[in-house]
Amino acid sequence: MRLPRDLSGIELARKLEKYGYRITRQTGSHLRLTTLVNGEHHITIPQHTDLRVGTLHGILTDVADHLDIHRDELIQDLFG
Repeated sequence: MRLPRDLSGIELARKLEKYGYRITRQTGSHLRLTTLVNGEHHITIPQHTDLRVGTLHGILTDVADHLDIHRDELIQDLFG
């Protein structure tokens, strides 16, 4: 499945809430999300209007690795 090209950082943060990620702080234009599912894990998301595909790919790969699921499965669940 293709990654969305028009996804903002705040929209991604909202979608990741289903996996237990919550915004714990904001520094400038970056959001810090934390989850306690499968142990504590932090990710940083730029709060841009359209995330670059490479940035989105990296974030989703990091989340999928932490949740111990395949990245394509995560993408399908979030955007499918």
